[in-house]
Amino acid sequence: MSEFAELVLIDAKERMDKAISHSREEFASIRSGRAAPQLVEKLTVEAYGVDVRMVEVASVAVPEARQLIVTPHDPANLEACERAIRTSDLGLQPSNDGRSLRLNFPPLTEERRKELVRIVKKMAEDGRIAIRNIRREARRDLEAAEKDNQLSADELTRAEKDLDKITQTSEGTVDEVLSSKEEELLEV
Repeated sequence: MSEFAELVLIDAKERMDKAISHSREEFASIRSGRAAPQLVEKLTVEAYGVDVRMVEVASVAVPEARQLIVTPHDPANLEACERAIRTSDLGLQPSNDGRSLRLNFPPLTEERRKELVRIVKKMAEDGRIAIRNIRREARRDLEAAEKDNQLSADELTRAEKDLDKITQTSEGTVDEVLSSKEEELLEV
């Protein structure tokens, strides 16, 4: 296989891996009734007159399965952290003890679990679409290289088969992550 085709495939694989990582991050932002630090770490907090991520101004601990404790590094940021949590779409009301915020996660209702599964399936489909778009771009690059006589027809066919294998593997990974998240959401 030509060096150009290998470079296109390597680039496509790296970009597909990034799409998978993005899907995983999206899935982590969906709460499953369990406490997970990822739920609050990316929230934006207004501290010192600028917007920063929660993880930059506070530490997050998980003392038990359905509870998070957010402790600001600087006590002056406690109210800003509390405001960020209250205004987020998490639907949680933090209890403030003067030094830290305690977040209790109520168990999810069956209806809410099914709704979250639908949301996660949509996120997974978005991930698959991103992977297919990457495949389409790589295929375009390979076909253009063939027209410019950088690749032979056989090399193009071989590269396209390899690209399809990479795509199927990447989509399979998204499906695996989806099924584990679905199990987590439907677990009572």
